[in-house]
Amino acid sequence: MIMPPEPIEATMFAPCGMNCMVCYKHCCHKKPCAGCFKSDVDKPEHCRKCKIKICAKEKAVAYCYECTEYPCALIKHLERSYTTRYGASLMGNSRYVRENGLAAFMEQQKKTFTCPKCGGVVSIHDSRCSECQRRV
Repeated sequence: MIMPPEPIEATMFAPCGMNCMVCYKHCCHKKPCAGCFKSDVDKPEHCRKCKIKICAKEKAVAYCYECTEYPCALIKHLERSYTTRYGASLMGNSRYVRENGLAAFMEQQKKTFTCPKCGGVVSIHDSRCSECQRRV
């Protein structure tokens, strides 16, 4: 998948702070996941049954950082996992969005996760370009 020239859709920002555009399931599959705010079709089971997404919906918040209980145990656990495994902070992403706006965050993400060689989307999960498979 080539990084689109237009801004990344706001619906690609997940309740937890993940940019779904750079998720392996979105950028590296023939039938990409549409993101947390869209249909569950073609999503892996753990995304369809995501406790964080379900919780945000039940509490009527779009993003976890809008919740009075933020950061809860679910978010803290996911944060530890992402910082350890992928060197990424979903809480940091949420903080950036809160302070600078979603459009600025998505623009920053485009710069960070676009392959400099071919313009493909670099997966946050394995640091590989979805097009040329280069490790970035």
